[in-house]
Amino acid sequence: MNAHDPIPPGTLDMLVLSTLARLGERHGFEIAEAIEAASADVLRVEEGSLYPALQRMLIRGWVTASWGRTAENRRARYYRLTALGRRQLDKELTAYRRVASALDHLLNLT
Repeated sequence: MNAHDPIPPGTLDMLVLSTLARLGERHGFEIAEAIEAASADVLRVEEGSLYPALQRMLIRGWVTASWGRTAENRRARYYRLTALGRRQLDKELTAYRRVASALDHLLNLT
């Protein structure tokens, strides 16, 4: 991947849930920044993907949201992982690891 690649399909929810599990409550821009920083600036979360994903997670009960103020005194919606979201993250991590292991095995066949 080149610097600032988009998030691979099917992994955005897992990355957002993982970020909230690791860092706690964050607003959308902080979530995107945290994913970019944790990926050593390889992955970039586009706003057009992030906010619909957060809305979908709200509807599914994986996160809750409340309005607050940023350090710059801007109004922002802050997202927090729920117990249901933690269970979803565990499911997604298990599935991801299973697929990554299978791909690793296939790519290393000689």
